[in-house]
Amino acid sequence: MPSRRVDPLTVEVVELIGTVVARYHEEYEQAATSHQLTGAQARVLHLLSVEPTPMRRIAQKLKCEPSNITGIVDRLESRGLVERRPDPADRRVKLAAATEEGLRTADRLRDSLGFAREPLAGLSEEERTALRDLLRRMLG
Repeated sequence: MPSRRVDPLTVEVVELIGTVVARYHEEYEQAATSHQLTGAQARVLHLLSVEPTPMRRIAQKLKCEPSNITGIVDRLESRGLVERRPDPADRRVKLAAATEEGLRTADRLRDSLGFAREPLAGLSEEERTALRDLLRRMLG
């Protein structure tokens, strides 16, 4: 089977995407730590700040075991950042939801993430729109 050579531009783009992802994760972990959260706790809190969510769906979104999410939600709940409540559509299902303090913490966490926001501010709205559209297209 003949080997296919990847063109240098594709190699550079892949490396740049990898660098962006690594820097984002590094800053995200630092921001989480500054709020006395682990990266996983911060990700769960962010998801719950958008909408109350069943634990199984959180596990699916974060691609991990539901038992891991239970432990994370337990720790967030003990800090008063998250609460469990019945799902109004199906009272057998428990939703995890951010409390008011959890919403404030999620906002502060999001506001402390300058890595992406600062470089993006240097792009015009047209450039940011083009970048967004290209990323969406890459993700299918």
